[in-house]
Amino acid sequence: MQTETQTDPETKMAKTKKKEVIRLERESVIPILKPKLIMTLANLIEHSSDRAEFLKLCKRVEYTIRAWYLLQFEDLMQLYSLFDPVTGAQKLKQQDLSPEEIDILEQNFLTYLFQVMDKSNFKITSDDEIDVALSGQYLLNLPISVDESKLDKKLLKRYFEEHHHDNLPDFADKYVIFRRGIGIDQTTDYFFMEKVDMLIARFWSFLLRRTGLQKLFSRRSRRQHKREPKKEDEINDDVEQDDLYVERHRLENMELSFRNLLSKVTIQEPTFDRIIVVYRRASRKSNTERGIYVKHFRNIPMADMEIVLPEKKNPGLTPLDWVKFLVSAVVGLVAVISSVQMHEIDLWVAGAILSTVIGYCAKTYFTFQQNLAVYQNMITQSMYDKQLDSGRGTLLHLCDDVIQQEVKEVIISFFILMEQGKATRQDLDLQCEELIKEEFGESCNFDVDDAVQKLEKLGIVSRDTIGRYYCVGLKRANEIIGTTTEEVVLKAKQGVSTT
Repeated sequence: MQTETQTDPETKMAKTKKKEVIRLERESVIPILKPKLIMTLANLIEHSSDRAEFLKLCKRVEYTIRAWYLLQFEDLMQLYSLFDPVTGAQKLKQQDLSPEEIDILEQNFLTYLFQVMDKSNFKITSDDEIDVALSGQYLLNLPISVDESKLDKKLLKRYFEEHHHDNLPDFADKYVIFRRGIGIDQTTDYFFMEKVDMLIARFWSFLLRRTGLQKLFSRRSRRQHKREPKKEDEINDDVEQDDLYVERHRLENMELSFRNLLSKVTIQEPTFDRIIVVYRRASRKSNTERGIYVKHFRNIPMADMEIVLPEKKNPGLTPLDWVKFLVSAVVGLVAVISSVQMHEIDLWVAGAILSTVIGYCAKTYFTFQQNLAVYQNMITQSMYDKQLDSGRGTLLHLCDDVIQQEVKEVIISFFILMEQGKATRQDLDLQCEELIKEEFGESCNFDVDDAVQKLEKLGIVSRDTIGRYYCVGLKRANEIIGTTTEEVVLKAKQGVSTT
């Protein structure tokens, strides 16, 4: 994930309106509901008999894949029951396990969990992605940080020492943020206070540039910019064509005009469609903490990712607030000193100046308190509106999500082979992506390797001598998979209901 700032060439010499674009890699998740996918593909089949066989095959594929994962998911849920923050402690006590045995079980749980996250196409956010996401502001305008003293630093550190992952963030020993899917969030409002802050921030940046202090404050940003060109060099044309471009509309880049300052404006921010956070709280002296928190959020604006952070500190004054305090204090002090140095001391003038300075400081403080109240309300609102689930509910959702994705991959790839005949892995990958684009208007990076692996395991797809994939006929495919347990149960229920 990278940010790019583009400028319209015609306005370069005049007032420029910056266009900030975030570039993201296309994800492997298929964003189509399974029933819609199956019915759309079935309607593309000409003969009704083949259509019926295809629908039967889709059901048998789902039943079989669900059975494959059943045991693994049961193990995952059983392990989590021991580390549920609410009831896990009691179950661990009943098991009478040694600390070493518990350590092994919790590492087994994390192994299963990370496998499910990978199968469900979730990715661990890297430092670069978080830097890009938090490089701007959206609705949350206060500096939020994590109280690391309240987080355990052993559990995840031990896991990553045994299971290597590339591009792990600096905080991976304390908590992990998984993300999947990209969306857009828009908000329209007057944003009067935010516009005032934006004007002050621009004036402050102007002063820094004029005084030459900008270089001192931008060392870290320069170090980041040194890394970005290297990434640009590594990206080839083929990858760029597959990337997804999402535009940000921020107040910081708003063109200055009376119309913009006094009227409603619409800001826009890319969102992570799904975010899952995994962490453990730090143990107290009187009690060893074994609970593992798994929290699931939806539609989180990238610039407001702080919402999902665990064990957040209450924010303090922003740098801009401190600037307001310091500037007003210096101006007031200079005014008072100059009035004192006059031959005739005007106490009324000095009192008025001090009152003004104190009043401005009080206004700044109460504005901060108002922002803090807005922040607390936003956190509460996000926990109510944006948190989908936690703990066991999140795991159940993930397990079902894995099955749905696997079924859709298998059905799409089999349909292509059925309609197009033999295909190489590359051709099959391309044709599956084209089918999704043409029939559903969606783009994804189709996971063809996982799909053909499942098809070969089912026994309904093989390879010829030169490595091309081909499938058996629909009727033969249903015979190979055979009647599933679910079908037997459904027939039994129908038989009971008709007697």
